[in-house]
Amino acid sequence: MAKKSFMQGAVILGIAGIIIKIMGAFFRIPLANLIGDEGMGYYQTAYPIYVLFLTLATAGIPIAISKMVSERVAVDHYYEAYRVFRVSFILLFTIGIISSAILFFGAGQIVNAIGNPGAKYAMMAIAPALLFVPIMAAYRGYFQGMQDMKPTATSQVFEQFFRVAAGLSLAYILIGQGREYAAAGASFGATAGSVMGLITVVGIYYYKKNSLKGDVERTHQISSEKSSEILAKIFMIAVPVTIGAAIMPIMNTIDVGIVMRRLQETGWTEEAANGLYGQLTGMAGPLINFPQVLTQAIAMSLVPAIAAAYKQKDLVFLNYNVRLGVRTAILIGLPCALGLMTLSEPIMLLLYPFQKASAVSAAPCLFIMAFGVIFLSTVQTLTGVLQGLGKPMIPVMSLLVGAVVKVALTYSLTGISSINVQGAAIGTVGAYIVASAMNIIAVKRLTGVKFDIMITFVKPVTSAMVMSAAVWVSFRILFGFFGNALSTILAILIGVAVYGAMLFITKSIKKEELRFLPKGGKLINLMNRLKK
Repeated sequence: MAKKSFMQGAVILGIAGIIIKIMGAFFRIPLANLIGDEGMGYYQTAYPIYVLFLTLATAGIPIAISKMVSERVAVDHYYEAYRVFRVSFILLFTIGIISSAILFFGAGQIVNAIGNPGAKYAMMAIAPALLFVPIMAAYRGYFQGMQDMKPTATSQVFEQFFRVAAGLSLAYILIGQGREYAAAGASFGATAGSVMGLITVVGIYYYKKNSLKGDVERTHQISSEKSSEILAKIFMIAVPVTIGAAIMPIMNTIDVGIVMRRLQETGWTEEAANGLYGQLTGMAGPLINFPQVLTQAIAMSLVPAIAAAYKQKDLVFLNYNVRLGVRTAILIGLPCALGLMTLSEPIMLLLYPFQKASAVSAAPCLFIMAFGVIFLSTVQTLTGVLQGLGKPMIPVMSLLVGAVVKVALTYSLTGISSINVQGAAIGTVGAYIVASAMNIIAVKRLTGVKFDIMITFVKPVTSAMVMSAAVWVSFRILFGFFGNALSTILAILIGVAVYGAMLFITKSIKKEELRFLPKGGKLINLMNRLKK
C-alpha cells in the first residue's frame, strides 16, 4: 500500500464534519427555539443515554476494523482484510439488535431512575437507530482501514440531512401535543438518519466492490486466519477502546442524575433544574461539539495511518504523523476555544433569539466549556495515536482518571448555589486537562517523538491571542452600529481572517503540509507572495 499521511483522510472527514455541524445547527437551534429549555431537557436526557448505548455498541469495533484492515492491506493481505470486515459485520449486527431492544423496552425504567420521566417517549423514539448504526459502522471501518474516508464522509452527510429534516418536521407537528412528544419527534430524527446513512454506505460498497474484488481474490490463498482468531483480535482491540470511549458518556449520564439532584438539593425546583441542564447540554454543549468534529476527523484518520507505519516499522513517518496530528489539533482547537470564550454571550443571543433569558444564563457555561476545547482536541488526537500503536488501554486509563476528577468537581461545585450548573462545565474541563496531560506523556514515552515548542505551541498561541483581541475590539465597535446579531457574525469573520493571516505571518504552517488541503497549491502561491 502506498504511504499516506493521515491529513488526506482528515481533510475529507473534516469537510464532511463541517457540513454535518452546519446542518446540526439548523436542527438544534430551531429545535431549542421551538421546544424551549424544558423540551431540550427531555431531549438531552434521552440523547446521552442513546450515545452511551451507541458507544458501547460501536466505539471500539470500527476502530478495530480500521486498524486490522490497515495492517493487512499494508502487507498486501487483502483477503484477510475482507474477512475482518465479514466477521465484524455479523458481530455488529447482533449487537445492534440487542442494544436497540434494551433501550426501547427499558425506556420507562431508565428515565424513572434518572428522575426525568417526561423523557420516556424521546428515548423510545431514538432506540431503533441503535439497530442501523452498528451495521453502518462495519462498512465505514472497512473503508477507513484502506484509508478511503469518502464513503464514511458521504454517508455521514446523508445521515445528518435526513436526521435534521425528519427530526424538525416531527417536532413541529407534535409540539401541540406537548413538549415531551415534540422531543420524541426530534429524537426519531436519529432513527430516520441512520436508515438513510446505512442505505448510502451499502450503495457505495456495492459500487466499489468490483474494484476491490481483484485484490481480494488475488490474495485468497495466503489467508491463514480462522474466524475465531479474527474475532478474538477484534475484541482485544475493541474492548479497551470501547471502555475508554464509554467513560465520558457514562460520566455524562451520571451528570444527569448528579446535576438534577444536586440542584434540587440546593433549592431549585425540578422544572428549573431541568431547564438549567437543558441550557448546559442542549444550548451551550452543541457549540463545543463543532470544533470537536474536526479533531475527531484527525483522530479517525490517524489510527490506520499510524497502524500502517508501525506495522512497516517506519518510525520516521510515524513520528511525522504524530507531530503533524498534535499540531493540527492545536491549530484548530486554540482559535475555536478563544473565539467562543470572547463572544460567549453574543453567540448565545445570536443563536437563541427567542430564548434570550436562557441564552444569557447559558453563556457562562459556554465560556467555561470553551476553554476545555483546547485539551479535548489533544485528547482525541493522542487517543488516535495510541490506538494506532496498539496501546488502547493507555487512553482508557487517562480518561478514567479524568472522569474521577469530573465527578468530584461536578458533585462538589454543582451543590454550591452560586455556581450551580456551571460546576458540571468546570468538571468536564478538569477531566480533559488531566487526560490530555497523561496521553501526551505516554506518546512521548512510546515513540520518543520530540515536539518543536515554537511551531507547535508558541506560534499558534500567539496567532490565536491576536485573533481574540481583534474579535473583542471589532465586536464592541460594530455593536453600536449594527446590534448583536450582525456584529457577532462580522466579528467572527474578522477573527477568521486575522487568524488565517497570523498563521502565514508567524509561519505556523509549513508549505508541504498545505498540499494536503483543498486548493493547497493556491495557498502556497499566496504564502510566496506574502514573503515578497
